[in-house]
Amino acid sequence: MIYGTGTDISKTSRFEKWVKNPELYLRFFNDRELFEGDCEKHIESACCHYASRFSAKEAFVKALGTGFSGIELKDFYVAKDENGRPYFVFGEKTRKILEDRAGKNCAVHLSLSHEKEFATAFVIIEKLG
Repeated sequence: MIYGTGTDISKTSRFEKWVKNPELYLRFFNDRELFEGDCEKHIESACCHYASRFSAKEAFVKALGTGFSGIELKDFYVAKDENGRPYFVFGEKTRKILEDRAGKNCAVHLSLSHEKEFATAFVIIEKLG
């Protein structure tokens, strides 16, 4: 059964000031999801990277139905499996909120996409069994 869905879209150029100021992206992103590479040399790629991950976080809290109330942005992050498929890794606080709302037996599905000036994310939280 589907507990919730969420979607978000971000304009990638909005993240240019973040890419140029490490204080900003270090405030919102977990160390494990930082752009791998030289942000200044690959500014467009870095902007897409952060825009898609920020959209993922927005889509998740929308699917959860909490907004960012009680959730710390750095307590969960987007990772990729060996095939490049994105998924969330949850810290203890975020995992507890997720389980309190959707149950201990739930799955979170994530899809990311970006095209030049926009990045989108779609999240489904599924109650299992």
